[in-house]
Amino acid sequence: MPRIELPAPESLDADQRRVHDKIVSGRRGRIVGPLRAALHSPELADRWQALGEFLRYNTSLSPRQSELAILVTGRACESPFEWYAHRAEAAKAGVEPEVIAALLERRMPDGIAAADAAVIRYAQELNATNSVSEATYAEALALFGAKTLVELTALVGYYTMVAMTLNAHEIRLPAGETPAFPWPHAAG
Repeated sequence: MPRIELPAPESLDADQRRVHDKIVSGRRGRIVGPLRAALHSPELADRWQALGEFLRYNTSLSPRQSELAILVTGRACESPFEWYAHRAEAAKAGVEPEVIAALLERRMPDGIAAADAAVIRYAQELNATNSVSEATYAEALALFGAKTLVELTALVGYYTMVAMTLNAHEIRLPAGETPAFPWPHAAG
């Protein structure tokens, strides 16, 4: 049970309804996870959904690369909901089960492409140290260029915010789903 009430569609005020309808009519097609909590602040939810839509669907990263960075971030932030939601999205984007399993174990997958490894390394370091080493930065910059590197950094930061929101408000997985790892605190 979440720590706060998640607004139900039938209980939304006019501002919440406007944002809700914008979200469900967009690429997401539904409202789940942290945006349900964000609806308590319609202006925040509206800006959040616009940034999230850009970072998830419109960067110069491939869908596979985006999902790799999101999985690394969900695992680093110990967010069972983020992991659950993006494990399925990663599979749709072509991320192999053995790569997903390695990321769940917080290790670099074997035998992956250099660009995928660079995304994973960058996201792992950024999550672990709040920055990246000179070597990791130089490698990613050489592979992707400045625009993509700025977008990758923003993607990791955005999904950190998502994970923190999910964890702080204890937004649970759908009924019948088991978390891939424990919730980050004893109350979970």
